[in-house]
Amino acid sequence: MRRILASLGVVLGLFIVSAVAAMTVQPVVVDMKMTGREMSAPVRVENNGPNPLPVEIRIVETDFGPDSVRASDRLSEDVVAFPPQAIIPPGETQVFRLQYLGDPGSFKSKHYYAEVAQLPVELPEGQSAIQILYNFQVMVNVASPIGGDPVLTIEDASVVQNDAGKNVIAFTVRNAARNYGYLSANRLTFVYRDAAGQEVLRRTLTSNDIQQMIGFGLVGPEMSRRFISPIEVDTADGKAEVSLASSRGR
Repeated sequence: MRRILASLGVVLGLFIVSAVAAMTVQPVVVDMKMTGREMSAPVRVENNGPNPLPVEIRIVETDFGPDSVRASDRLSEDVVAFPPQAIIPPGETQVFRLQYLGDPGSFKSKHYYAEVAQLPVELPEGQSAIQILYNFQVMVNVASPIGGDPVLTIEDASVVQNDAGKNVIAFTVRNAARNYGYLSANRLTFVYRDAAGQEVLRRTLTSNDIQQMIGFGLVGPEMSRRFISPIEVDTADGKAEVSLASSRGR
């Protein structure tokens, strides 16, 4: 029996449609707290395929890089899933509940990924088949009760070339607080001035714009993270400016 493991975002070619049709996972980002009612949160997995779907949830720690947030291979017992495994009938939805069991008095927020993995199915003896196994990742962020509100500021901005060779505005966001924050909880204004100092571009992205174009933009506690925006400019010899304003109450 042959197996192929495909993670969300690493699914190739024609398999993308199959992945969407086989399993749906909601939400993709979970916000929890270390104490109180919000110590737990549901994750819903729907089987859109024609066969029973065996699923397992693993919790791993998160690695923060200067420009990325990734799942590690380190298992964590701070967050557990109930049930840890299930077989979901065709057309049905299974609700898994995530529960925080870690230190309730941590000074900083903690971050994990819940990996929702499709398990292989045992085939009858002598039968061979290719099994495509999907692995969806749900970001799990747990706020500290004593970490305070996030404090996001722009550290710097510059013009860089993206993977397509276009000149775009990149910027670095600093979170001075001990609790995580989301870039998408704010509005961003981009200004570009040419070499003579003349303003040639000004554009503001709303919270929804940021989420669609850049993503949620998680910035961990007391960390900086660099983002590459989709805002294009004609040349790279001018000066880029980025300002951030809270979208709270708007």
